[in-house]
Amino acid sequence: MFALDTPKQKAYVYMHLSILLWGLTGVLGKGIELQTGLLVWYRMVITVISMFLFIFFTKRSLSINLPDFFRLCGIGTLLMIHWLFFYGAIKYSNVSIALTMLASQGLFTAILEPIVRRKKFQWDEMIFSITAIVGIYLVFRVEEIFLKGMIFGLLAAFVGAFFNILNKDMVAKHTPILVSFYEIAAGLAVLTLFMPLYIHYAQPNKLMPSQLDWVLLLVLGVLCTHVTILLSLEALKHLNVFTLNLSLNLEPIYTITLAFLIFHENKELHWGFFVGAGIIMLSVVLEAYFQSRRKA
Repeated sequence: MFALDTPKQKAYVYMHLSILLWGLTGVLGKGIELQTGLLVWYRMVITVISMFLFIFFTKRSLSINLPDFFRLCGIGTLLMIHWLFFYGAIKYSNVSIALTMLASQGLFTAILEPIVRRKKFQWDEMIFSITAIVGIYLVFRVEEIFLKGMIFGLLAAFVGAFFNILNKDMVAKHTPILVSFYEIAAGLAVLTLFMPLYIHYAQPNKLMPSQLDWVLLLVLGVLCTHVTILLSLEALKHLNVFTLNLSLNLEPIYTITLAFLIFHENKELHWGFFVGAGIIMLSVVLEAYFQSRRKA
């Protein structure tokens, strides 16, 4: 029977489980008939409630020092902005384009992490990131009709890289559930403050979810957010940020496959997707191999 003997082996399992669940978020976002701001707001409300109930029934502590509390609030605001850009990308293009652009998160991490965390620059990380970008280019090439969605997708990747980089220190100091709860709650509080302005200017066609929307939102908020964040934060304890972000390049593959089956988006894509997907997966495998060689 397969056994997970080391914390790092468990971390890789947690990482890929989180990526599989993250892969559902794009499909669910496409299926939920709410505009971006409201979709993210309901998602965060459900997740905060789910996490609070988990904390209450498991009798976990939420004590934290004031500096870390404010830092978590800032990181949670970044998470909220990341989600706004991500679902904006889906609404303005499609699931395939949005998830493909999100794969550029590895490149942004390779550039930003040495600056933010003052760590030694690794040329192999940049090489693997560029390899992934080549794959991304081949996936969609030039689709001018989806330009706005592509821009939102790149912004989501950029903000997401910052989120994971800054989260590394917080996960090292506090439990994943505490980190997640404060970040989601802070992001929700900031978004709630701006919600009246959003409703006034965006003028959404409906404010309340339909029955199907509620079902999809519950899956999105509990399984694909609460559970997924806990898995990814636990993985971050034993894996570096770049490994997690570059492995997220697998997420477009999982999600786009689902989009093919559910929304028939394969009719909008071409051979470049299949070649690009292979290049992205190759970059993930090679990066993991060289990471293991470097630490051997």
